[in-house]
Amino acid sequence: MPLHLIKLCVGCDSVADLEDWIKQKLKEKKSKGQKPEHIHTTRMVPKRAEELTDGGSLYWVIKGQVTCRERILDIRPFTDKDGIGRCRVVMDGKLVLVEPRPRSAFQGWRYLEPKEAPRDLARAAPGAAAMPEQMRRDLRELGLL
Repeated sequence: MPLHLIKLCVGCDSVADLEDWIKQKLKEKKSKGQKPEHIHTTRMVPKRAEELTDGGSLYWVIKGQVTCRERILDIRPFTDKDGIGRCRVVMDGKLVLVEPRPRSAFQGWRYLEPKEAPRDLARAAPGAAAMPEQMRRDLRELGLL
């Protein structure tokens, strides 16, 4: 059974911001002749990496709400130039909107069990993905989404 991660998306105010950031990073890698893959570097290496790469996703928290997910393809531990162990979380670069859910701030990442993960928005509220993101946030805060 797949396992997921959840992480704050620091510096992004919307899913569109995150999509733009991913596109920019992939374009930069391509122009440098590097493999165009979306990588998020973190300090801690997940001990349950095999479960994460068995269909797991990284769920992004933007402005206090879980808003989207991105499928995890690989977990690559490495040691940086200062001798500190780190980890590259490799993802597919395709964001999937999920049922908005409030989430308070935390540091680093956390495991997210499948039963606790929000459903994909297309399944939870068909048609809601076509709404502007702020409208989805407002409806969630009112308990209508």
